[in-house]
Amino acid sequence: MSTFWDLKHQLGEAINAHDLHRVLDCYSPDAVYVTPSGVLEGHEQIAWHYEQLFKGFSDLHLTPWFELGDCDNPVVTEWTVTGTHTGPLLLPDGRELEATGRRITVRSTCSAFVANDKIETHREYFDQLELYSQLGLSLTGPASA
Repeated sequence: MSTFWDLKHQLGEAINAHDLHRVLDCYSPDAVYVTPSGVLEGHEQIAWHYEQLFKGFSDLHLTPWFELGDCDNPVVTEWTVTGTHTGPLLLPDGRELEATGRRITVRSTCSAFVANDKIETHREYFDQLELYSQLGLSLTGPASA
């Protein structure tokens, strides 16, 4: 039996290797993954999410820089996410942003709740405006009524 932290480290390594099978092996089949842009449930939806990230950022890399050491469950990590936007990226409104070639560096934190040696719930937090502004997008005024 591995520790909760071993599992979280395995997840980070699998993401950095863009190894979808190893990523999914870290999650329970009915896991829930909460992101700023929505809630994903189960392996199929979680796989789709990671496929989109790997397609949009061919060199996506997570660098952990803080782990909440006195807490075992949930395991809480702060990351820096870096990558180059080399492929299409689905935006929250359903449009697709074609590759911009821009580099991103986004701060993120996540908490993962583990049961039976698998991640049951994963909550990821990052500033979407930080990401989208680095991709060249900007805020506009409110939509017309």
